Amino acid sequence: MSPIFDWAFAWEILPALGSALIITVQATVLGMLLAVVLGLVLAMLRRVRLFWVSAPVAVLIEFVRSTPLLVQMYFLFYVLPQSGVQMSPLATGILALGVHYAAYCAEVYRAGIESVPRGQLEAATALNMSAWRTAVGVVLPQAIPPVVPALGNYLVAMFKDTPLLSAITVVELLQQSKIIGSATFRYTEPLTLVGILFLLLSLVAAWSVRRLEAWLKKFGGTR
Repeated sequence: MSPIFDWAFAWEILPALGSALIITVQATVLGMLLAVVLGLVLAMLRRVRLFWVSAPVAVLIEFVRSTPLLVQMYFLFYVLPQSGVQMSPLATGILALGVHYAAYCAEVYRAGIESVPRGQLEAATALNMSAWRTAVGVVLPQAIPPVVPALGNYLVAMFKDTPLLSAITVVELLQQSKIIGSATFRYTEPLTLVGILFLLLSLVAAWSVRRLEAWLKKFGGTR
């Protein structure tokens, strides 16, 4: 009778899972970088007083937030190439993750920006500061540090959403475990290792976000 969990088999498949884990981490890191940058741009554009700028951005944010990530992945993977834009499955997945979470990050940024005391903006206006200098030198340094924990939550959520990449043929961590299971008819070891790896990396990501939050508070992140 074979054991429920075979440690020898677990060690044997660990390198294959490690290679897939690199793809998962790569998709998460690049997707999150895209999300935080694009989300900030969307948040700033949504606050522009020109209606023809802010209104389409608001509609775009609500549309992305209100549609499933998987549908967006399918759209980018199957429809976008028909318009002449060719990307690899991994690049398509990173784009889908980044755009999807950028919509959520935009709302987080907007909440942080709106929490900045109005007196700060009035003081910047009194000093004849330009809109760009006011945003970069006054608003954003006070708005971003308080929302870092929320952005960190989206980082962990994105990491746990990477298994959806398998739907567009990306062999990420969970998909690799399924391939191993279908080839060996043993699913306990690969799925258990996948769960442990996701847990460990999620804890590392959460710890890193807490360290970043503490660093921002130490070096002027508080108001």
